[in-house]
This record gives sequence, structure tokens and C-alpha cells, in this order.
Amino acid sequence: MPKSFQQKMKILYLMRAFMERTDERHPMTVKDIMAYLEEFGIRVERKTIYDDIETLRVFGMDIENRRERPSGFYLADRNFELAELKLLVDAVQSSRFITAGKSRQLIQKLESLTSIYQAKELQRQVIVETRVKTLNESIYYNIDEIHKAISQEKQISFQYYEWTVSKEMRLKKDGERYRISPWHMIWKDENYYLIGLDEKSGIVKHYRVDKMLKITVEEAGRNGAEIFENFDAAKFAAGTFGMFGGREERVSLEFENRLVGVVLDHFGQEIIIIGKDENHSGTHVHVNVSSQFFGWLAGLGSGITIVSPENVRREYRDFLKKALENYV
Repeated sequence: MPKSFQQKMKILYLMRAFMERTDERHPMTVKDIMAYLEEFGIRVERKTIYDDIETLRVFGMDIENRRERPSGFYLADRNFELAELKLLVDAVQSSRFITAGKSRQLIQKLESLTSIYQAKELQRQVIVETRVKTLNESIYYNIDEIHKAISQEKQISFQYYEWTVSKEMRLKKDGERYRISPWHMIWKDENYYLIGLDEKSGIVKHYRVDKMLKITVEEAGRNGAEIFENFDAAKFAAGTFGMFGGREERVSLEFENRLVGVVLDHFGQEIIIIGKDENHSGTHVHVNVSSQFFGWLAGLGSGITIVSPENVRREYRDFLKKALENYV
């Protein structure tokens, strides 16, 4: 390799050394740096190393010289702090919609953003072995295609599947392709959902992205602008329990004050809380009335009550009676 080419590569290898091999607890001395470069057939003098370090500093790398032991030069500032990377690793590991294989790939990429020594600390993060992971490897491409269609204001088509009791994937509607005008993507109950206008029925519907197969961005422009002009996706998600559909109703709830945090966590900080007495409060919310909504209420026990409308109160009573029949 010509010497001139080696000199051109030298500064790049030096940059990589600081990024991969150094942190505050693991600096490199000039002697260490010279030995590292020699591994690539690059011989340098001590003075040259100091000049090159200054060049990298001018370029923008925050390289510090540690005087106390262990002494040497190290990269003091990175795009991500170790605590931030740990947070991202935890999010990837615990995310249900990211497959196990993709989780490993993403974590390896996150490890490359710090030194090889700090990367070991990322590997010691909590492993969620029992976390149920999605099996659909194409979800990442699904998300990309959906965002592309939304930005280009195009319709999409896809197949949609469900699980059978024998744990096999079965295409819904015998494999017929769904045709949707996509408008929003939301994250709810550890899953990504697409909200859009169903072209066949003209109704706003939502679909789990990891259950969508063979997404195609169509040439036809999307419809539903008048419907989604003032559509509140966050409100829609808050009122759709378990992302199961149902008719929308304005429901009045009364609950013990100890549950105010639970109510706010689900419906958001924007709802109005009305004090009833020393121990109780109430609120009015829009929900999609479904068995999932009733299940959420049942989980809170006698601490929360549907005040109105009466038809929803009656449906909830029927829901509880039917559930109780399984234990009679």
C-alpha cells in the first residue's frame, strides 16, 4: 500500500480508535495509539499523533487528555450518553412488535454507538425472556410503506391475517386484499395500528400493522379528507379499549378518588374531573362501547361506576351477569 495512501487513512483509523476504544475510564496513551495504527501498517511519530488529535478536535471531536491514572486521550462526548443507550436497549428488548431477531440486530447497532467497554454494560441490561414477540419480520417494511403512502396521499392494499386455535396464520376474507386510505399511525397497547378509511365500506377502521401482509402503495389518491380534517387520533385511541371496535358513546363515569390516576392515564390529562364529594369524582368521556371497555371497568371493581347513559349501564350489567354464569 503506497505510503501517501496510508497517511490519508491514518486520520480515519485514529477517529475510529477514539470512537470504539476509548471512554473516560479507558483512555489511550500516545504509545497505545501508535501500536493501534501499526496494526494497519501505519507507522507514525509521536509528534504526528499530537497534530492529528488537534486536527480531530478542530473537526469537532471532543477529545480530552486525562492526566490522572489511567491517563491518556479519550472521546469525552458522543451523540448518545450511556444512560440514553441503556434506555433505548430496554425499549427494544421489551417491545412486543419487534421480533427477537430484529431486536438483536438493533441492539448490536446501538452498541456500536459507544465504546467497546461501555457496550458490555448494554449487554447486561435486563433481558425480557418471557416477552411475547411478534413473528412478522416484515413489520418494519410495513411501517415504511404506510408512512410513504401517507406522505404521498395514496391508498394502500394488503392482506390481513388472524391466528387459529392450532396456532396457524389464516388470511381473513379468504385472502381478499383490503383497500384503505391511510391517515394515521398510532402506538397503543404495545402495538402499531393504522387508522384509515376503508374504501369498500366508507367507514373509519383500524388495523394492527404486524398482522398486515404484502402491502402495496396504490396509484389511486386517498379519500376521507373531510372525515379526518378534525380527527383526533389520540382521543380515538383513548376511547378504543384494546383497540377493539364498538359504537361510540359519551359516557359519564363516577369513581373513587384513589383511581383518578388510572382514569387520567387512560383518557389523558385533557378530560375534566368533577368533584362529587370528599371521596368521589366524575368525568364525561367518549368511548367505543365494547366488551374490552367493560373488562377494563370490571378490573377496577366497585371503585368505578357508569352513571349514564342507561343503555350502557344495562349492557354492563348483562356483561357482568354473563361472566358470572361461568362460575355458577
